[in-house]
Amino acid sequence: MKICVYGASSNAIRAAYLEAGESLGRLMARRGHELVFGGGAQGMMGAVARGVTAGGGRSTGIAPSFFQVDGVLYDGCTEFLYTETMRQRKQLMEDRSDAFVMTPGGIGTYEEFFEILTLKQLGRHNKPIAVLNVEGYFDDLLRLLENTVREGFMQAACLQLCGVFTDPAALLDYLERYDAAALDVRHLKNI
Repeated sequence: MKICVYGASSNAIRAAYLEAGESLGRLMARRGHELVFGGGAQGMMGAVARGVTAGGGRSTGIAPSFFQVDGVLYDGCTEFLYTETMRQRKQLMEDRSDAFVMTPGGIGTYEEFFEILTLKQLGRHNKPIAVLNVEGYFDDLLRLLENTVREGFMQAACLQLCGVFTDPAALLDYLERYDAAALDVRHLKNI
């Protein structure tokens, strides 16, 4: 399975996050999965990529050509694709992936995650989406989504569009066992 991983590009984060990212990458490689990611050498992106590489796995980095600056992009990728724009990057990541994972990150990570989640809600794909909630990082975001349901801006069923996990192995189990036929997303666009 080709798994797209979204995450921070900054190393100005606690070591626990980076360790979780590397662990996820090693486990992905051990289970025979390939990484598709934004190509960053630092932060969660770099941590997952290093884990995949250490585990002998394959990775595809995808980044706009304007990111070709020393130290920004991960040079251990099996394949690297360059785009002109960020939008093209996201489209290639979506097209080349069978599943999506959000790891801790900032607004770029949120933007990527919410776009892929919205596309699923709109029935444009029915691929598995998971969140790796390291150290409770996404707890407040999950509460925000629950409040969105309480206030009537989203159906409760939309909370089932992705799985949330604290353990990388459980997250991968979810992706591997995902049954697209079991989730009917057609009605979710009508709130």
